[in-house]
Amino acid sequence: MTVAAEVERIVSNIERVIIGKRDPIELVLIALLSGGHVLLQDVPGVGKTMLARALARSIGGEASRIQCTPDLLPADITGSSVIDQRPQESGGPPVRSLELRFVPGPIFANVVLVDELNRATPRTQAAFLEPLDEGQVTVDGHTHPLPQPFFLLATLNPTEHHGIYPLPEGELDRFVLSTTLGYPGFEDELQMLASHVARHPIEDLTPVLTPEEVGALGREVRMVHVSEAARRYALRLVVGSRTAPGVILGCSPRAGIALLRAAQARAAIEGRSFILPDDVKALATSVMAHRMIVRGDAGSPAGVVQTLLETVEVPLQVEVPRAHA
Repeated sequence: MTVAAEVERIVSNIERVIIGKRDPIELVLIALLSGGHVLLQDVPGVGKTMLARALARSIGGEASRIQCTPDLLPADITGSSVIDQRPQESGGPPVRSLELRFVPGPIFANVVLVDELNRATPRTQAAFLEPLDEGQVTVDGHTHPLPQPFFLLATLNPTEHHGIYPLPEGELDRFVLSTTLGYPGFEDELQMLASHVARHPIEDLTPVLTPEEVGALGREVRMVHVSEAARRYALRLVVGSRTAPGVILGCSPRAGIALLRAAQARAAIEGRSFILPDDVKALATSVMAHRMIVRGDAGSPAGVVQTLLETVEVPLQVEVPRAHA
């Protein structure tokens, strides 16, 4: 089956739990297939945790949850080395050896929900940088690869202002995109209430793919053709974010890479083997806005990106090789 057909199966499965939120669900899957991670900035109770659980069940992967608090330590995330204790053959008490054994932390899962990331201290937040960027963890000088696919979904509550630690720009830059779920519409919420009367619908959710199949879809996404014109358009948007009026910090080169990889995933989901400028435009705000810092009198980062989309010239023609036509 094609990437589009497989993604539709996942979306339909998740929609049994998360009702009326197809667009943000597709954005999350775009991040997954592009090899990135997602930042969910939303109020409590709209389904962020359920989305992560439903995604993990849909791909047959292992899920874990990390609840961030000020007393959370890096070892609580990555795991730690402990003295190996082996039982005696005679059934006596365990015997300690001189070897250390690594005990993996909750970061070792296919889908990791990091709840309220900004409640963790800066030292603990730093423990997420290596997993986000390299898909591995280094403890006591030893590097341990994370399960593949590895997908981290972090949540922030934008209304909280006490007991939080702002995320540094370097950490925000490691999330391929940011999105929200928002409150459901009236009819969608009515349907949700009806579906929760007897039991939670996630209890009946079954896998539609395996982690290995998701990895294969990701490799197919990387084969989507990116033309020179599309690369130049994406780069003009990224460079424009650095020089736009009122911008204190614009997008890094990593943002340009993330924008094109996300555009590849969107094109594949749309059933195309090449990206169009429309793919870049549709994802620009989600990929770029959370990486930017603007002055108060300049409006919001999303507004700055929207202005760029209105002023940066869109290529009228995109070269598509015959093999991709």
